[in-house]
Amino acid sequence: MALLDETANGVFVIAVTPFTATGALDLPSTDRMVDFYLERGATGLTVLGVMGEAPKLTAAESRAVVRQVLRRVDGRVPVVVGVSAPGLAPMGELASAVMDDGAAGVMVAPAAGLRTDEQLVAYFRLVAETLGAGTPWVLQDFPLSTGVVIPTGVLRQVIAETPNCVMLKHEDWPGLAKITALRADAALRRVPILVGNGGIFLAEELGRGADGAMTGFAFPEMMVRVWQAHVRGEIERAHDIFDAYLPLARYEQQAGIGLAVRKYVLAKRGAIASAAQRKPGGAVSAADIIDIERLIARQTRRLQEIGA
Repeated sequence: MALLDETANGVFVIAVTPFTATGALDLPSTDRMVDFYLERGATGLTVLGVMGEAPKLTAAESRAVVRQVLRRVDGRVPVVVGVSAPGLAPMGELASAVMDDGAAGVMVAPAAGLRTDEQLVAYFRLVAETLGAGTPWVLQDFPLSTGVVIPTGVLRQVIAETPNCVMLKHEDWPGLAKITALRADAALRRVPILVGNGGIFLAEELGRGADGAMTGFAFPEMMVRVWQAHVRGEIERAHDIFDAYLPLARYEQQAGIGLAVRKYVLAKRGAIASAAQRKPGGAVSAADIIDIERLIARQTRRLQEIGA
């Protein structure tokens, strides 16, 4: 597997972790899920992300999931592994293991409690040192999840000082101005910016200079089609496709049940055998299912109307 570098772009789908109804890992469904994502045009995969229920896995299970994904991908696309941890030692151990297994790179979010610019820069220096110069890493900027706000100036400094930071996963919200500021800095080393938040700002983020998406959605082909249209210069077409999927993408972003919605739809589409989450986890209600089915039906009609 080639290592992740500054040429990366497209759609790196954040993979869910399939479980059986009893909460055990469902590795056969992992294979099915990988095929589902690749068949819909994913240019990369990211495992053990926030929506992959990584904190609910044991260390051994984390390794097993990564190995299963890498085995099924078989080098067809790069695989990034989330290795964020409260301490540097477990982060370094997992990163070393998955890179040995064939991952293309790892992803790291800031530790909780960092507040000042100096604390953030010092932390990411330690991250780079812990991972080692040979491990490319993605800086995950996700304040809604981590509670840590990373100013644009800090991102500039980390990118400038840390050659093995090769990508920014941008999930600040609102964050369009941050993308604009980074892309306007001609002196800054250019790294790809892939965006998150379920893709609900994807069309606008691409317009500001993002290079694609690194996030999840039960219809990953939305992100692929929007990105492809944008690359072709078909901006209005990109927005038309985006608009057709937006109601369901918005519904999936609800706090508490968002992952349950995603897994329900993925199971319905045959990507995974069960919508189960490992406890604790949210669940969709009968009323939620009525909403979801209506949104899918309306989405299908709209896609037919625009020929997408």
